[in-house]
Amino acid sequence: MIEDDLRAAFARHETLTPPTGPVRAAIERSVVRRRRRRFRLRVGGTALVLIAAALVGVPAFTPDRPAPANLLLDPAPSKPTGALNVLLVGADGPADRPYRLADSVLLVHVPADRSRLYLVSLPRDLEVSIPGHGRDKLNAALSVGAGTPRPDLARGYALIRRVVSDTIGVRIDAGAVLTYPVLRKLADAVGGVPVCLPAEIRSAHTRRVFPAGCQQLDGAASVDLLRQRYGLPDGSLDRDRNAQRYAAGLLRRVDERGVLTNPVLLSRLLTQVGTGLVTETGETSLPALLAVAAQGTGAPPVAVVLPVKYVEKPSYRFRLDPTLSPGFLTALRDDRLGEWTAAHPDRVTGLG
Repeated sequence: MIEDDLRAAFARHETLTPPTGPVRAAIERSVVRRRRRRFRLRVGGTALVLIAAALVGVPAFTPDRPAPANLLLDPAPSKPTGALNVLLVGADGPADRPYRLADSVLLVHVPADRSRLYLVSLPRDLEVSIPGHGRDKLNAALSVGAGTPRPDLARGYALIRRVVSDTIGVRIDAGAVLTYPVLRKLADAVGGVPVCLPAEIRSAHTRRVFPAGCQQLDGAASVDLLRQRYGLPDGSLDRDRNAQRYAAGLLRRVDERGVLTNPVLLSRLLTQVGTGLVTETGETSLPALLAVAAQGTGAPPVAVVLPVKYVEKPSYRFRLDPTLSPGFLTALRDDRLGEWTAAHPDRVTGLG
């Protein structure tokens, strides 16, 4: 009797049950969207790092939002106009290191006319004001923002980006954090990076010797070179200059292979490099950044170190050069770095 009543009740309500087809289709669409989102996040992050490394060749590019478009499948969006500033931060050690410092901090300035790229190194020992932390060296901003015991590099980038913008007075449009393991993979993936050094360098970490002149570096040698500062005449400033020389070689290598303008080659390189990156594109899309980067490779990049002065107290660090930095920063803000570097050729890093 109860069984018959239940059957009758189900029969009366069966017509009210929605069809399963639309529900199943909605679930499938949701799954597809999630898969595409994960794919965009993986490809987007690595693509931005590729730009970062191609533009500056040091551990660098950074964090906040996932890529808004599928780099390989969606049509290219409109290219951004005006000058762009991309902040690249190189983090030392493995990703799970409890205390992370910024080994390299570079600002890539892309002028509005896209004539070339300007690589501006910001010394990691530059004295800055870190919100909630007081006065300290620039490299500490990444660690303060990332926190402990397990650092969040996205938060670290957000803080160092704010500090850099406040210190030099320019808008940061995009950026990324790149660790040494990722850089090693990238150098190997492009078949090595040509670097031209003005003098011999003996590694303080290995027995490797980098002779004066031009040479090809694999991933392990690349990381070794970019870590060197002990024994160099200008210490960390010379390391920044060598990073710029490395950047020029990597940019040339990537450009020769047509990676920035060929989606197939780019996809293949991204697969080799893998993931593990922190990126932030702001209001600029990744495909648009790639397009802009390709435009700027028509002429060799120009590299310069932010004008600073050494001070011994309270500890080894740099401060903005009161004579040269005002003019340099004005030129950077007004998109006139070409004029400033032409007027100060002695401040330009020799890349070849």
